Amino acid sequence: MPINPLQGAQFVLAAHRIQQLPADEGAEVAFAGRSNAGKSSALNALTGHKGLARTSKTPGRTQQMVAFSLPTVLRGETSQAVETRLIDLPGYGYAKVPEALREHWRHEIDRYLHERRSLRGVVLIVDIRHPLKEFDRMMLDFCVRTLLPCHVLMTKADKLTRNQASQALTVFRKEIGADVPVTAQVFSVPDGTGVEDARAAVMRLLESDERSAM
Repeated sequence: MPINPLQGAQFVLAAHRIQQLPADEGAEVAFAGRSNAGKSSALNALTGHKGLARTSKTPGRTQQMVAFSLPTVLRGETSQAVETRLIDLPGYGYAKVPEALREHWRHEIDRYLHERRSLRGVVLIVDIRHPLKEFDRMMLDFCVRTLLPCHVLMTKADKLTRNQASQALTVFRKEIGADVPVTAQVFSVPDGTGVEDARAAVMRLLESDERSAM
């Protein structure tokens, strides 16, 4: 069995504001998605840690930016050690929270995506059974406009036949076009579909070049 490069992830902190996150250095990948798309389950599967991200039958439990440290230490061009992290962004669009809190997270997520220099890319979680939602399109559009790499996990593929899942992936790729910095794959936690590929994709993002100032 291949070694899991994301194994050993540990909770660091939960931040209500961007300035409360760990120092903006090293390399990190953010996980984003609607509250009912399976983001926490995907994080747990990728890290091999069932209790890392909180999962619940009630979507929308992640209401802060949660930082997880990774044991993987990369080496930059100067051969200096580069610490790596995963950032779990608040689930969006489903949680029953006050409008003021929704507006707060819209503002903080926007700031995070624009200002965070250590951010190397986004893993966007979407439910393969449904069309893209407004938030999904906004996130994809942002990544395209800012040339921020994005990898899409089309979750809950176990709810479809293999042929249906493959067709959904083909439709998605045609919809976003070929000339964008977005990759996508079929993914399922219960049957393990795409887990190894997704881990490799996260590592590619962490190893990508430092983003330029916008």
